[in-house]
Amino acid sequence: MNIDDPRLTAFALGELDEPERSTVARVITESPEAQRFVDETRELASALKKEFAAELKTEKPVSANLIDIRDDPWLWSIARPLAIAAVIAVCALITGVAIFSTQHQKEIATARLPAAHPVEAEVESVGEPSSPVLAQTTPPAQPEFHEDASAPAKWARQFGIKAPSAGPLAKGKPGSSRSVDIAQQSYARRDLATYRQDFNTAAYDHIVENPFLDASSNPLSTFSIDVDTASYSNIRRFINEGSLPPKDAVRVEEMINYFIYDYAQPTDEKPFAVHVDVAGCPWEVSHRLVRIGLKGKEIATDKRGPSNLVFLLDVSGSMMPPERLPLVKQAMRLLVEKLTENDRVAIVVYAGASGLALPSTTGDHKEQILEALENLQAGGSTNGAEGIQLAYKIAAANFIKGGVNRVILASDGDFNVGVTSQGDLIRLIEEEAKSGVFLSVLGVGTDNLKDSTMQKLVDKGNGNYAYLDSPDEARKALVQQMNGTLMTIAKDVKIQVEFNPARVASYRLIGYEKRMLRKGDFNNDKVDAGEIGAGHTVTALYEVVPVGTANNPATSVPPVDLLKYSSNDRSTSARSTSSNEMLTVKLRYKKPDEDKSESVERAVTDTNEGFESAPIDLKFAAAVAEFGMILRDSEYKGNGTLDTVLEWAREGKGNDANGYRAGFIELVRKTQALKKS
Repeated sequence: MNIDDPRLTAFALGELDEPERSTVARVITESPEAQRFVDETRELASALKKEFAAELKTEKPVSANLIDIRDDPWLWSIARPLAIAAVIAVCALITGVAIFSTQHQKEIATARLPAAHPVEAEVESVGEPSSPVLAQTTPPAQPEFHEDASAPAKWARQFGIKAPSAGPLAKGKPGSSRSVDIAQQSYARRDLATYRQDFNTAAYDHIVENPFLDASSNPLSTFSIDVDTASYSNIRRFINEGSLPPKDAVRVEEMINYFIYDYAQPTDEKPFAVHVDVAGCPWEVSHRLVRIGLKGKEIATDKRGPSNLVFLLDVSGSMMPPERLPLVKQAMRLLVEKLTENDRVAIVVYAGASGLALPSTTGDHKEQILEALENLQAGGSTNGAEGIQLAYKIAAANFIKGGVNRVILASDGDFNVGVTSQGDLIRLIEEEAKSGVFLSVLGVGTDNLKDSTMQKLVDKGNGNYAYLDSPDEARKALVQQMNGTLMTIAKDVKIQVEFNPARVASYRLIGYEKRMLRKGDFNNDKVDAGEIGAGHTVTALYEVVPVGTANNPATSVPPVDLLKYSSNDRSTSARSTSSNEMLTVKLRYKKPDEDKSESVERAVTDTNEGFESAPIDLKFAAAVAEFGMILRDSEYKGNGTLDTVLEWAREGKGNDANGYRAGFIELVRKTQALKKS
C-alpha cells in the first residue's frame, strides 16, 4: 500500500469501517513507513484539534475604554518607547540563538557523519517526538498513566540546552501562542535527541576469558547453558554501521548459539538429546576441539498449549527513535498475528510510572490488541521496576496451569527512575520469578543500551535475551522461533564435564564466562541455571590439550605453595589410566513445573578425527568461535585469521535455509574491510 493511499489517512483518523480497517491494520504491521505515516497523522490531528478547541474557548473582547487608552499621554511618552525597545531586543535575541543553534547543529552533524552524508540527514533521522507517554486506548477501565514531565527539563539541564516548552498537548491554559509552542517543542527536542545520541552511555560487563586449566588439579568444569543470542545481532549492528564492536559486547557462546545446528531430536522421554563429538582444533593443530550439543524436543505450533503473555513495553523518552519503540511495536504485531483464541495478551507500559494499556485479551481479538499497540507513544523517564511489578501481577492474575506464562520485556534497559541499581532490580526479578512466570527480554537501542542490566535480568528471571537490530531479527525471534522463545521444556539446565587426566593435560571452555558455576552447584537444586525452549539447540566448545603435547598452556600458571595439612599430589587413579575415555559429560535439568532435577550422563572417546573430516556444523561453529575471539583480540585465538574463518564458514555453510550462515560470511567480509580501513 502506497503512503499516498487515502485509506491510510482514514485509518489514522478512525474513519474506516470493518473489515476494511482490519485489512489496513494488517498491511501497516508489515510496513514501518506506513506505521510512521499513521503515527504522524494522528499526532498532527490531535494537535490541531486541541489547538482549534483552545482558540474557540478564548474570547478577546474589545476594550470599552479604547479611546481613553489611545489618548493617554503615558502610553505615548513612556510605554510605547519601552515596548518598541523590548521588541527590538527580543528579535535580536531570537536571531542570535537561531544562528548559534544552526552553527552548533552543523558542528555536531559534521563530527558524527561521513563527508558523503548531508547534514540534513542527521536532523531528519531524529524524527518528530510525541509528547504523551500513552495515548487513549479502546479497552475500558484503564488506569491513569502519568508522564514524568520533569524528565525533558532534567535532560536539558544536564546537556546545557534549552528545555522544550509544554507544547500543545500538555496541560495548561489555552492561548494563541500554542502554535509557536509546537515549533519550539519540536526543535528543542530534536536538539535534545542529537545530544543524547552523542552521549553514549551503553553498558557492557567486563569479560575475563576462561583460561586453560590443568586437568589433574581441575578435572571438573561446570557451567549453566545459555540460549541467549543478543550478542551476535548486536555486534552485527555495529559492523553494519561501520565500526567494530567493543570487546565486552562480544560473548562467543551467544554468537555460536545464534545459529541452529542439525542435531537429532531425543528419541526417549527426555526433553532434549545430548550429542558430543571431537575433532582437530583448526587454529591450533596440536589441540583437540570438543563440541557438546543439545537439541530440545520439537513441538508443533498446533500442539502448543495456551499462552498467557504480558507485553512489558518501555515507552520512555529514550525509546523515541525509529529503531526502538517503533521497531518494538512492529515486533509485537508480528507475534500477535500468530496468536489464537487460546492465547491471552495484556500490555503493560512504563515510563515515569507504569500503566495497563490493555487488559488481558484473547488472541482472536487482534484488532483490539493491534489498536492498543498503535496508540503507544514515547516520552518521559524510565521506572522499569514499577512496570516489572505490574507485569508480573497481571501475569499471575491470568496464570494458566500447564500453559505458557511469560512476560516479554522490550527496552533499552535505561532504568533511571525508582529502583535503578542492578542489584535491586535483580533481587526484584528473582522474587517475581518464583511465581512460575518466565521472562523474555528484547533489547533495542544503541547509544544507551544497558546490555549488562538486560543480561542479568534474564539470568535471574528464567528467560532468554535477544537483541533486535532489524524487523528481520524480530521475525526470527518471535515468529520463526516462536515456540523456542515462548515454550520452556527444561529449566535450570547445568553441564558438568569431567576430564580424564590420563588423556587430557589441560582444557579451556570457549565462552560462557558469565555462566560458570562451582563444582558443588551441579547437584544443588537451589542454584539457578539456564532454560532451553522447544526445538532450541545449545552448543558449547572446549579446546583440549592432549597429554604429551609439547606446549601445554596450563603450565605457564605458577604452581601453588606446598600444602601444610594435606598433599598437593593428586595422583591419576588406576581407572583413569586404564580407560580410553577422554571425558564424561553430565547434565542436570528440571521440568518446567518441578523443583527436583534429573540427570543425564555420557562418556566420550577421542577417535583422533581431523578437522577436515569433521561434521559441517562443527566446522561452522568453530568459524563463529574464532571470529568472536578475533573480535575480542583474544590471547587464545591461535593461528586463525579472518581468511581462515571465511574458509571454515564456507565449508560449514550447509543447507542454510534461512540464509543466516550466508549473513555471517558477509559479516566477516565487512569486518575485513573495516580492519583494512
